[in-house]
Amino acid sequence: MHAVYNKEYLITGEMVKNFGLATTDMNPIHFNKEYAASTIFKEPIVHGMLVAGIISASMTDYFGLGTIYLSQELKFKAPVKYNDTVTVIFSDETVLTKHTIKNQTSVFVTVKVGETVVVTGEGMVIPGKD
Repeated sequence: MHAVYNKEYLITGEMVKNFGLATTDMNPIHFNKEYAASTIFKEPIVHGMLVAGIISASMTDYFGLGTIYLSQELKFKAPVKYNDTVTVIFSDETVLTKHTIKNQTSVFVTVKVGETVVVTGEGMVIPGKD
């Protein structure tokens, strides 16, 4: 696949805390070291939906202000941990027309930490007008 977008984001503890507070998702797997040590991850992990939110921000970054994120299908392949740098990659965009909404664009998404793929999926947007 041909990459059309590639950007890195550092996931900080403050981002995880603020996401948890904003969504009320205070699951101890994200915040409690002792609890997380008893899981398969052995340490706290980042909310998957925080990473999905970064994908959404990347859509606006790439397609412009006013971009409308219509749908997403994601598979979480591996955990993201505090202070990981995630790389969001979009590949092979294809312009589609469905129903009465025109100019929809489907984007294949990969998120990596280093060489490890942590999220894959597809998003559908109506590009903004920059």
